[in-house]
Amino acid sequence: MLLYSDILTEDEMFSDAFKVTLVDDIVYEVDCSMITVKAGADIDIGANPSAEDQEEALEEGATQVNNVVHSFRLQSTSFDKKSYLSYLKAYMKAVKAKLPADRVEAFEKGAATYAKKVVANFKDYEFYVGETMNPDGMVALLNYREDGVTPYLTYWKDGLKEIKL
Repeated sequence: MLLYSDILTEDEMFSDAFKVTLVDDIVYEVDCSMITVKAGADIDIGANPSAEDQEEALEEGATQVNNVVHSFRLQSTSFDKKSYLSYLKAYMKAVKAKLPADRVEAFEKGAATYAKKVVANFKDYEFYVGETMNPDGMVALLNYREDGVTPYLTYWKDGLKEIKL
């Protein structure tokens, strides 16, 4: 299994347990889904709850969450367009400083192109940072597929490192 962590903050961002697609050699898109989690610890003792008990359990204290956001304890944050562009400029500079020389040109070109796409559709995105909430780290972008229902997260490829588990 591969775990992907932020090169600047060491926050774990996602793993290959989810469907991961590399787009234009600049970002990873990670497919997500909404799951139901129940407050408190679930202890499975092997008994079959009655249908009535099961229905009650789902209603009481259960919430719908994004499976990737929940699994990696990503934290919601917000930006207006101006503050996002300011953040992105500083973030790209920090990532560029960590890249090997032969990757810098491709990164700059690809990141600029993809950033234009993000800014053009800015209102469609939700923003998530890693567990430590370090403002210098990567901001993952949550959007929905064309069906308007299926969520996916976008991560900058060069801002991540792969860790084999």
